[in-house]
Amino acid sequence: MALDIHAHRILILDFGSQYTQLIARRVREIGVYCELHPFDMDDEAIREFAPKGVILAGGPESVHEANSPRCPQAVFDLGVPVFGICYGMQTMAEQLGGKVEGSELREFGYARVDVVGKSLLLDGIEDHVDADGLFGLDVWMSHGDKVTRMPEDFHVLASTPSCPIAGMFNDDLRYYGVQFHPEVTHTKQGGRILSRFILDICGCEALWTPSKIAEDAIANVRAQVGTDNVLLGLSGGVDSSVVAALLHKAIGDQLTCVFVDNGLLRLHEGEQVMSPIQRRSARSSVAPLSTCLMPSPTNWTTSSTWPRAPSTRT
Repeated sequence: MALDIHAHRILILDFGSQYTQLIARRVREIGVYCELHPFDMDDEAIREFAPKGVILAGGPESVHEANSPRCPQAVFDLGVPVFGICYGMQTMAEQLGGKVEGSELREFGYARVDVVGKSLLLDGIEDHVDADGLFGLDVWMSHGDKVTRMPEDFHVLASTPSCPIAGMFNDDLRYYGVQFHPEVTHTKQGGRILSRFILDICGCEALWTPSKIAEDAIANVRAQVGTDNVLLGLSGGVDSSVVAALLHKAIGDQLTCVFVDNGLLRLHEGEQVMSPIQRRSARSSVAPLSTCLMPSPTNWTTSSTWPRAPSTRT
C-alpha cells in the first residue's frame, strides 16, 4: 500500500494575521502537510479534514469587541491539540471561559519573555538562563490586547512585565497559547517550538518532504496515465521543466515534450532549454511557431500562416 503523505495533517485557521502564510510555510518546512482555511470554516468540513492538530493564527481584531472573529466550536470538540498564536490565544482564552482586555502598553517588536510554567511545549527550550535558574526566550511581540484571566485548569506558561500572561497551557487537554509569534525568525526558538507542538505533541510524522512529494506525484501520474501517451508543451521555465522531469520518471518514453520556438528567444536559448530534456529522453522536439497546432471550429489542424510582426528593416 502506498504511503499517504497527507495522513498526518495540521489545520491552520486564519483570523487575518499578516504572518499566517508564514505559519503554513514553517509547518511544511518541518515536513508536515497543512492547509490554511478562514476562521469561519464549517464545522463539518473541519471534522472531515481530520487534523492531528490545529493552529489558531493571529489577527488584527480585538476579541472583546462585538462581532469579532471566533474559532469554530468543532475545533475544541475534536480532542486534538490546539495552539493559539497571538489573537488565536486570545480567542481560545475567551471562548473557554477566560478574559481578554485592552492593554495600556502595546507591544510591537523584540521582547524577552520569562518561561515561568513547566509544560510539554517549552520544556528544555530557552535562549537564556538567569542566575536564579529562570529561563528566558527572545521573541517577537505584536499585540494591543492581552489575556487577563485564563480559562479554568490553565496555567501561566510565559510572562513579561507588561503582559503577565504571555503564554498559557493545559497539558491534559494539550491546549497551548502564546502571545508572541513563533513563526517569525525574530523569535529565535520559534522553529523548535513549532516542531515540539507538531511532531511531539500532535504526534505527526515528517511525511511531507520534497522526495516523498515527488514519489507521490509519480505514483499518481502512473495511475492516471496508465498505458496512454502524454504530450507536454515545454516552455523551459521552472514549472514545465519540473513537470517534464516528473513525467519522464513516471512514464518514460510515453512522454513527448514539444518546445515551441516563438522566434523571440535570446541567442542559443532554445538549445539551452532542449539540451537537458534531450539527454533524458529522445522523444522531444523543437517546433517553429509557424507549425504549431492551432484551434479550429471543427478540429485541430496545422497552420503555416501564423501572423508575423511587420518587418522593421529599411
